[in-house]
Amino acid sequence: MNGELVLRFDGSRPLSAAVVEELGALCDRAEDRREAGLVTVHVTGAPPADWTKGLAVGLVSKWERAVRRFERLGRLTAAVASGECAGPALDLVLAADVRIAEPGTRLRLASVGEATWPGMTVYRLTQQAGAAGIRRAVLLGAPIGTERALALNLIDEVSGDPAKTLAELDGVMDGAELAIRRQLIFEAGSTTFEEALGAHLAAADRALRREAKP
Repeated sequence: MNGELVLRFDGSRPLSAAVVEELGALCDRAEDRREAGLVTVHVTGAPPADWTKGLAVGLVSKWERAVRRFERLGRLTAAVASGECAGPALDLVLAADVRIAEPGTRLRLASVGEATWPGMTVYRLTQQAGAAGIRRAVLLGAPIGTERALALNLIDEVSGDPAKTLAELDGVMDGAELAIRRQLIFEAGSTTFEEALGAHLAAADRALRREAKP
């Protein structure tokens, strides 16, 4: 696996411009490389209780845009979570294509005052697991253990040896083709069959043309 496309993300740090730049630099490297390769983030940690002190909404917006960029990369992305994962660390897990959790991992929303942080984490949790499945996590800050996260499809597997799964994923699909399929997934929940048909037919035509090339 290409070490240049790996980020070890410490979620215990307060959100800062440096944190945003760190994720942006990973996306830059991924977009600059032409050959196939898995993009991997290893995440752990939860921000401290006073992590929002001095935080401005402009920086939050930059972070959300950086996560969205990671989420839409033209490569397969994977997140390996361990320990307590909250705040920005959880954002990266939810934005990855493949999610692996080490035993004992707990996912939870970061706190602000006496409530949970109302960022796009809430949106992704609801989109991916449904309102009923994540209600206690969002309203009460209840952590989501690995068994619950598996049942809600927030993670794909629990493994004490994530390197084995990562090795199997590396180079699994052409980046452009993967990006097309990911976009079809994103749009499926918000478009009608008739609206989606054209995009799916275009993707099918592209696949057929590629297969027919000598």
